[in-house]
Amino acid sequence: MTAALVRSLSRLARTAAHPAAPACPACGSADETLADRPDGTVVRHGDAVAKAHAPGTEAGPHAVRLAVAGHPALAGVLLAPLPERATGPAGRPLSAWPYGRPVDPADPEAAPWEQAAVLLARMHRVDPGVLPGPLPPMRGPLKLAAALARMEREAGGHPAAAEVRRAWRGLPGTVRGAGGRAPVPAALCHGDLHLGQLVRHPAPDGPWVLIDVDDLGLGDPAWDLARPAAWFAAGLLAPDVWLRFLGAYTDAGGPAVPDPADPWRTLDAPARALTVQTAALALARAAAAGREPDEVERAVLDACTRIGTLAPELERGAPS
Repeated sequence: MTAALVRSLSRLARTAAHPAAPACPACGSADETLADRPDGTVVRHGDAVAKAHAPGTEAGPHAVRLAVAGHPALAGVLLAPLPERATGPAGRPLSAWPYGRPVDPADPEAAPWEQAAVLLARMHRVDPGVLPGPLPPMRGPLKLAAALARMEREAGGHPAAAEVRRAWRGLPGTVRGAGGRAPVPAALCHGDLHLGQLVRHPAPDGPWVLIDVDDLGLGDPAWDLARPAAWFAAGLLAPDVWLRFLGAYTDAGGPAVPDPADPWRTLDAPARALTVQTAALALARAAAAGREPDEVERAVLDACTRIGTLAPELERGAPS
């Protein structure tokens, strides 16, 4: 994160927080950096936050995604952006948003799994034809390929990398971005669902809504359920939590699971893909930190090994 980028984000956040007033209670203290990653930096000022989107963000699809987030069809599902926009250093697009209170990582029992499932179901049921367009594709499969490329650059020599490659080669082309048709009609998808993508708005106790539209687009809605499905299969998500999440999604009419009695018919391939993606990133991050994978990362890598050793006739079955 550069000082110039922080200054640009602070200016935008302050403008968005009080466009008609010269000051607010937050003006007496430094602005807060909520996130600082290569693909996104977020700075808060009072009731507003400003986000620097990833370098190389395409202007056209980005504008459509912001317009979709503010469309009435997604009211109560996606947090709507504020009107203020800017361009940061190196041409990075900057956007402004209301502040929402995130999920508390210290209180896992209060994690809003059912609420997340209902929000996904509502999003997946929106008619894409009523939304601003042209809608870009959901970026999930592209992120999978990027994770593999990062692993090769930063941890390609690690012994576990071979197992990740093996699991990658066994994935269907539909989830590797290699063509093929989605198992259900394309729906509006979030593209990067995890608990960090939910906030309460208005803060602190408003209803839960989804945030971060950088990967939003048309695609297979099963992809949005793939991360919790992968965590369940790897033993990182308790069975009762998974069943509550899945039940809330199907009860809300979510189209990604047309047969609740056999959810893995549509979830198995995307869940395997997210396992491979998570394992590749785990190796890259561990290598960047100069350490071996930790216990959680090891569990994902072990799940990746199981995926790579499945016989072809078991490819579409129970969770790996």
